[in-house]
Amino acid sequence: MMSKRIIIVDYQLGNLFSINNAMQKIGAPAEISSSPEAIASSDALIIPGVGAFGDAMNNMKRLGILEPIQKSVQSGRPLLGICLGLQLLLSESEEFGIHPGLGIIPGRVRRFPNKIARQKVKVPHVGWNRIRVKDSGTAKRGFKLSDQYDGQFMYFVHSFYTDACDPADVVTETDYAGMPFCSSAARGNVFGCQFHPEKSGPVGLRMLKEWSDSL
Repeated sequence: MMSKRIIIVDYQLGNLFSINNAMQKIGAPAEISSSPEAIASSDALIIPGVGAFGDAMNNMKRLGILEPIQKSVQSGRPLLGICLGLQLLLSESEEFGIHPGLGIIPGRVRRFPNKIARQKVKVPHVGWNRIRVKDSGTAKRGFKLSDQYDGQFMYFVHSFYTDACDPADVVTETDYAGMPFCSSAARGNVFGCQFHPEKSGPVGLRMLKEWSDSL
């Protein structure tokens, strides 16, 4: 079987090499590229990243890759968003003002509150935390996260979280300071996770392998 061409989208924000190394490790080598032509001709996309939502969208516009990404999704090709890459899939973010996103998954990116139930909350949320599988997959999803991941620990680093409008788009939830938030979401051929599977040990690598095998 011919291997699929997977492009890790380089929009000049965040560390791309950890996800690139992880893909090599699982036997699904990918290319790092900011070329609109490479993105348009790919079989699947990975959008990773750590940083500010507005900066990310501005960089994508400047590099001319917003339209190729959106057309790739519209054509039915798979896309995996990681951390900021998940947030960019939503309609908009309230990080440092209101910024429009890719609009693939309806919803808004919100900041964790400083207090929950009168208790101070440490922001950002950093470290290992459990994910709770809400739905292992519906008919409108391509990649399906199985129940074997329910209760598994994944690695998080973020100050903002995704608030998906449609509960059916939420794949997993995670509790932080007693507050449940969407830690992964999916719609059609698109899957995104707030945690870093490439930094989450064998369980995270297994998730990446299952995603790449589904292409």
